[in-house]
Amino acid sequence: MGLIFYLSAQPAGPELPVWEIALRKLGHLGGYALLTALWAWALVVTVRRPLVWAVAIAFLYASSDEWHQSFVETRHGTPVDVLIDSIGIGVAALAIAVGVRARSPKTRS
Repeated sequence: MGLIFYLSAQPAGPELPVWEIALRKLGHLGGYALLTALWAWALVVTVRRPLVWAVAIAFLYASSDEWHQSFVETRHGTPVDVLIDSIGIGVAALAIAVGVRARSPKTRS
């Protein structure tokens, strides 16, 4: 979260080529997927339903990060970036949920 905050506080540079913008957006997606996975891992022994908490924390942080960017010169916060971050959050949540389900013992009726 500190790294995300630091990177968000950097002023924007000149116009970027499309491929670099796409790469940065993939960084958003991957960064928030990693953030969600790390929170789920950290919360697994302390709260009930750690994945739900991890998703909530990551989403709230994505939203607050875009708000933070609105105060940085040459930057602006956008709902589109929160949407991209949310896709990363969703990918991580889905991967974790599928992994947990695959490892859990099957119950017989």
